[in-house]
Amino acid sequence: IPLPISAFFFPRTLQRRRYYFIMSLPYTESCPSIKNILILDSEGKRMAIKYYSDDWPTNSAKEAFEKAVFTNTQKTNARIEEIAMFESNIVVYKFAQDLHFFVTGGEDENELILATVLQGFFDAVGILLRGNVDQKEALENLDLILLCLDEIVDGGIVLETDANVIAGKVASGSMDAGASLSEQTFTQAFASAKELTRSLLK
Repeated sequence: IPLPISAFFFPRTLQRRRYYFIMSLPYTESCPSIKNILILDSEGKRMAIKYYSDDWPTNSAKEAFEKAVFTNTQKTNARIEEIAMFESNIVVYKFAQDLHFFVTGGEDENELILATVLQGFFDAVGILLRGNVDQKEALENLDLILLCLDEIVDGGIVLETDANVIAGKVASGSMDAGASLSEQTFTQAFASAKELTRSLLK
């Protein structure tokens, strides 16, 4: 008789810490493979997802995995990183208001490195959303979040985990050549003000 999904799901809290040891690990350990990175909303629906593994070959398989992971973690209060074994994978996750962040690696991956990837992604999103990490802001800035994923992982290989570096690259890539982040913010604010004025004059 097949065991229920919950039989393979063992969450536990992963204490926040700095992981300076990563660069000193042997090559095979210092190049971990990420299987997917997910952001789901408070109902388990997709916000931003990226798969780097063929473990889930169809969209239906991906959706089933997302539903199962969400169902088995939604009752936890993951305000700091937590970790679980799920379907022979390590899943590290963290919640912020109505957003659920997940990073998945194989069962032999170093869970601390997976947690570092999660924290780097989470913090970079927070920087780009100016601290308003919720569903509304995420939808309005979905392009920036997807660019974050591209800066963090390529083909499953971790490229960067420093949130400031990730956010800086995303911000510079999304701006006009030569424009600073403050200039872009001012330009956006000015455009919004103009649009509001036009609507009031109609």
